[in-house]
Amino acid sequence: MANTLWYNIAIFLLISSFLADNAVVVLDAFHHVPNKIKNQPYRTGYHFQPPKNWMNGPMVYKGIYHLFYQWNPNGAVMEVNDTVWGHATSTDLINWITHSPAIKPSRPSDINGCWSGSVTILPDGKPVILYTGNDRYNRQVQNLAKPKNLTDPYLRHWTKSPENPLVTPNAVNHINSTAFRDPTTAWIGRDGQWRITTGSQEGRRGLAILHTSRDFVRWKKSPKPLHYHDGTGMWECPDFFPVARSDSHGVDTTTFREKMIKHVLKVSLSDTYFDYYTIGTYDQVRDVYVPDNGFVQDKTAPRYDYGKFYASKTFYDSVNQRRILWGWVNESSPEKDNANKGWAGLQAIPRKVWLGESGKRLVQWPVKEIERLRTTQVKWGNKVLKGGGTVMEVHGVTASQADVEVFFKVSGLDLEKADVIEPGWTDPQMICSLKNASSGLGPFGLMVMASKNLEEYTSVYFRIFKVREDSKEHVVVMCSDQSRSSLEKGNDKTTYGAFVDISPYQTLSLRTLIDNSIVENFGGKGKACITSRVYPKLAVGERTHLFAFNKGSQNVDVLSLSAWSMKSSL
Repeated sequence: MANTLWYNIAIFLLISSFLADNAVVVLDAFHHVPNKIKNQPYRTGYHFQPPKNWMNGPMVYKGIYHLFYQWNPNGAVMEVNDTVWGHATSTDLINWITHSPAIKPSRPSDINGCWSGSVTILPDGKPVILYTGNDRYNRQVQNLAKPKNLTDPYLRHWTKSPENPLVTPNAVNHINSTAFRDPTTAWIGRDGQWRITTGSQEGRRGLAILHTSRDFVRWKKSPKPLHYHDGTGMWECPDFFPVARSDSHGVDTTTFREKMIKHVLKVSLSDTYFDYYTIGTYDQVRDVYVPDNGFVQDKTAPRYDYGKFYASKTFYDSVNQRRILWGWVNESSPEKDNANKGWAGLQAIPRKVWLGESGKRLVQWPVKEIERLRTTQVKWGNKVLKGGGTVMEVHGVTASQADVEVFFKVSGLDLEKADVIEPGWTDPQMICSLKNASSGLGPFGLMVMASKNLEEYTSVYFRIFKVREDSKEHVVVMCSDQSRSSLEKGNDKTTYGAFVDISPYQTLSLRTLIDNSIVENFGGKGKACITSRVYPKLAVGERTHLFAFNKGSQNVDVLSLSAWSMKSSL
């Protein structure tokens, strides 16, 4: 079963850095290839994509960000035996130079594929890679690679350790040989030993196996996993990192300030192809992670993103004192279309991530560097979207490649007219998928990637409900409805939804990044995120339009709307 899942999903490879002085990302000098390719209207302008074929995944070392990613250089479809470590570099997280692959299958320990892993910076400042290899027996084993030339600022060439494989699954250590992959960035415990955790499963139990080492070569399996949960299946691409309790600054992976931090454990569940995280406490004496009350490491846990977003990875950016999240975004088009395009998959815009004020959710926001690509701006102020079906076009912006931020306000009197949420409506995706869903307050929001006459559009919107008829409490739902995103019948047109932890008495914000075939949405200043891939037939290039709308019965104020056309990155 594990092998079948591995062949059918793309595993993100992000490399995380360790020391505060040396966040890592690595690449090799190949050549620069712009994202735009002739006659490719769906290829993104400012999201990272390799020049061709299948990809999924990205990181900073001495001022240069490095992005390693899983890549099939031979085709636009996932083939695990062909998987290499693609490589790109950047000084600003937006403009990238692609290099030749950093690691390719070449040894018995990785001859059937070089899979996901992480980068760690050793105390002497040298970066090292731990990665999963699919060996000649089709076992998943852990390998080590080091830079061949540390004077090369791009770290283009890597040498595999003669000790590989460092960790091999067997009956003695009770590790499943087909479910043992994606080692995390290492961290140092109070005893001075290195630690890593690796995704695995035992039957239906998903777990993060823990290994320790004094020299980064000889690793010993700990008696207990870092964490586990029954019934969850394979845990892929685990990520384990600290977050500050009091502000939005990032925290280095190794830290002993227990009273000032919480820990986050993120796992990618191969059962659902979604990423889930919990917030909790890491006991550095017992070497176990315990989620806070209310968190369970299963599909009831919160998600970074409630759309297409998988195999994510964070790293600590010491230059700007922030933790940055990368996530792989897969396709909504059929495999045959991907093969015709010649490429598949891309990276979401890197996001700053931090612990929200409630201490119960993480907040995300596009890195500030993306704003350098903004050009022509259109602004609205104090407009009213009248109830009953108002649709207003936003003119003067390149609607196929844009950054839009809008602030909505609903009056207190109108909030009294919100519909009461049904008792069984606990799934936001279900709420967003309901047909004829117009209500007192919502849907209101944006229609993006829209054709002129609205034969095609993707709607991104809010709906507001009262908890009870006599209650002042409300529930806010954000939706991304793709049901009319394309006249093409073969595409995935799933409608996504997320609850937004915000009071509707406050201003409701929505930021949407539009880039030809990807739509990233940030609701409530990043308290909820939804990413979609859309492939319209009519709303392409200059024929793409942008609208604000309100299909609810009550008026909604647009306090402000700013929309920028976006340049393509280099």
